[in-house]
Amino acid sequence: MYRPSACFRRTEAERQDQLLSWNRDDVAFFAAGACHILAYAFMETYPDAGFRPVGLWAREARDAGHVYVTDGTWAFDHDGWTLQSELLRVTRAAEPLSDLRPRPIHTDLDTFCVRHHHRPRQFFAFDPWERALRYIAQFPAPAG
Repeated sequence: MYRPSACFRRTEAERQDQLLSWNRDDVAFFAAGACHILAYAFMETYPDAGFRPVGLWAREARDAGHVYVTDGTWAFDHDGWTLQSELLRVTRAAEPLSDLRPRPIHTDLDTFCVRHHHRPRQFFAFDPWERALRYIAQFPAPAG
């Protein structure tokens, strides 16, 4: 069963202390705080697999609360491979008042971070890119 990112929200201390945030396990790290890094590392790893980054926006939110990649059927994020329909169903059930809506992201990582107040790579305790690549490598490559 899919575990929504809301299950892994950072504490206020983790939000303020990047080393504390960094020291969480990979699932928690890529669920809350570095989901956008994981999504873009996936896109670089599998550029021709037909996946695109998608953000989940709460009603009236200016910034995505979670980022994942999808081909329209399958999604990949902190919890590995999940049917996108299950990801959306479980995430919405975990946060029913948010009215979460998926929206495609049409920018590069740096632009996304600036526009939507997500932490750029250089502001993590260490560069999260290699960590994301190692995490992605633990899962089967996309079919196709």
